[in-house]
Amino acid sequence: MTERRRLYLLDTNVLMHDPTALFRFAEHDIFLPMIVLEELDRSKKGVTEVARNVRQASRFIGHLMGEGADLEQGLALSEPEGLNLKVGSGRLYFQTDPLDHDDQLVGDRSLADNKILLAALGLVRRFPDKDVVLVSKDINLRIKAAIHGLIAEDYHNDRALDDLSLLYTGIRQLDNRFWEQHEPEHSWTEEGRTFYRIGCGEDEDWYPNQCLQLIGDNGLEAIVRRVEPTQAVLEVARDHRRSQHDVWGIRARNPEQNFALNLLMDPQIDFVTLLGTAGTGKTLLALAAGLAQTLDDKIYREIIMTRATVSVGDEIGYLPGTEEEKMTPWMGALTDNLEVLTESDGLGGEWGRAATNDLLASRIKIRSLNFMRGRTFLNRYLIIDEAQNITPKQMKTLITRAGPGTKIVCLGNVEQIDTPYLTETTSGLTFAVDRFKHWPHAGHVTLKRGERSRLADFASEAL
Repeated sequence: MTERRRLYLLDTNVLMHDPTALFRFAEHDIFLPMIVLEELDRSKKGVTEVARNVRQASRFIGHLMGEGADLEQGLALSEPEGLNLKVGSGRLYFQTDPLDHDDQLVGDRSLADNKILLAALGLVRRFPDKDVVLVSKDINLRIKAAIHGLIAEDYHNDRALDDLSLLYTGIRQLDNRFWEQHEPEHSWTEEGRTFYRIGCGEDEDWYPNQCLQLIGDNGLEAIVRRVEPTQAVLEVARDHRRSQHDVWGIRARNPEQNFALNLLMDPQIDFVTLLGTAGTGKTLLALAAGLAQTLDDKIYREIIMTRATVSVGDEIGYLPGTEEEKMTPWMGALTDNLEVLTESDGLGGEWGRAATNDLLASRIKIRSLNFMRGRTFLNRYLIIDEAQNITPKQMKTLITRAGPGTKIVCLGNVEQIDTPYLTETTSGLTFAVDRFKHWPHAGHVTLKRGERSRLADFASEAL
């Protein structure tokens, strides 16, 4: 039995969220009611991400219109150049006559959501041979549709994963049977570091720069440096819990932090993502590694720190001053961690601390996410804080700013997303972790253990 052809009615917020949604429904048809076109027109002005998406959606529709288009027959969904999507045989239809359905349950008919709902009910009556599906990011509209017996779905094509539990953690815990099953074929020492070459099955998931923690008597911690069809090369991780291997005075307190410092201090790794709840040390580790490689090792010219300016509570209005002064209130995490990193050792006293703060201020720049477009960073150490609030498109914009010799570090907690229409599975940070796990110059660690204080640890569990 062949599946019935579907007719998807798209809510405005779907195109605001992802303009390419027009081309992501395979062989099924798409319908845009008049109210959606009007809302797109009202939202196209401005420099926000939503306005840019709306303008892109309008350009896609204009591309499909072409010349002499027959709106009654629908527009063939031909793929624009550069999208690289698998476009099916579906067609795009517009509302060309009234589709209102006489239903007393529908409330205020002047509301945009209710107009979309009435259009969907009218489509069901007009096309009984098709399954009419309302697609919306608005859960309340989906509830209204369900009340009226309509099929309503969320937009899923923007998800990196179906479930957050499937997200790559970057760390693989192994027991003592690991060496029995993967007997080292060869071991050697190079520049004071120990390497092992082991055999691995094709059905096993191995990723470059994956962190391996061997549970048991040996307690070995290693990093996968190279993955081949039947072999993998492991490097024993440096123990940053020891004072001789501290990073700018900071020592790792648990295996996850130790793996994170190994990845952050490796100049061959250009992109590092650190996930973890509050207090796991993401910002402190990233800053310590950046200072050590910028001021001591001279690998990078300066540290640039940015974040999405999404507040937790009510907005307090515009902030005065220069770009850096406007960003300062958003960089409380930077200030707090710099205090830890510049604590006086008793030798320089207050003068020494002041001189250190002046030096750091000249080498750490705070930049706004809004002005990154068009820039190129050369030999910079770029920290993106609160990256869970960044969309996949914004993440792409930031990462493609990297020039030669630049390292990008993304920090965040996908459980603390404050941006509307972003979820744990659609965040740009989730996309970055999932898409970069196969790249040999990227690494990821999920930090689990809080190291802030016993009060903070208990609050994160009890509240």
